[in-house]
Amino acid sequence: MKIHPTAIVDKKAKLADGVEVGPYAIIGPNVEIRKGACIGSHVVVDGYTTIGEGCCIFTGAVVGSVPQDLKYKGEKTLLKIGNNNVIREYVTLNPGTHKGSSTSVGDGNLIMAYSHVAHDCVIGNGCIIANSGTLAGHVTVEDKVVIGGLAAVHQFVRVGKMAIIGGCSKVVKDIPPFSTCDGHPARVYGLNLVGLTRAGISKEAKEALRKSFKILFHSGLSFKTGIEKVKEEVNVFEEVKYLLAFVKNSERGVCRGGV
Repeated sequence: MKIHPTAIVDKKAKLADGVEVGPYAIIGPNVEIRKGACIGSHVVVDGYTTIGEGCCIFTGAVVGSVPQDLKYKGEKTLLKIGNNNVIREYVTLNPGTHKGSSTSVGDGNLIMAYSHVAHDCVIGNGCIIANSGTLAGHVTVEDKVVIGGLAAVHQFVRVGKMAIIGGCSKVVKDIPPFSTCDGHPARVYGLNLVGLTRAGISKEAKEALRKSFKILFHSGLSFKTGIEKVKEEVNVFEEVKYLLAFVKNSERGVCRGGV
């Protein structure tokens, strides 16, 4: 363990072997930092926060401060950060709002400078949030999502796995999995073919997804009718099943197709 002499680490904080804490960092009493994590200069880690193994948090990030929610009344709420995440300069991550609730970040994510993850969010694994990307409260981001710089995601929105959201987008409805979306408000423009290829998705499954996207997002049909049409006309690979279930079960509504 390597703690800079100017850092302030509460005696009750739990720091594992190999943790590094940089100059002027502040670590609160209810914080747990696991093996090999690196806390940069002027970082503040507070609240009931757990930081996983191998995480690297850069200068000025504020992790675990009280949620920016008027409903918060000082209850014990949690922030759980998994392993091998990179959290860049001046990122802010807030815990949950209600007693026992949590914000959680999975493994292997890159959250770039000035981004914000609000209370009660859930981020999966292998995601990228580019500079100044903003998640409002109760947002769910599934695995391998890319959110462009300056994009803003409305509260309670769900972003499906392997989706890409263009920079500066305004996201007010659910983003379907495997999609590329952009705009004000964000709309579906096509498939994330690069992500699908990197994930080893077969050509047949990609073609089935392409046909499904054309029916669901570019035919003018209602989603209910479109789902039935996909089931009738498209080979329903696992990826297609996932897409259909996502659209069917959306509570906030799903983005429509762009021109």
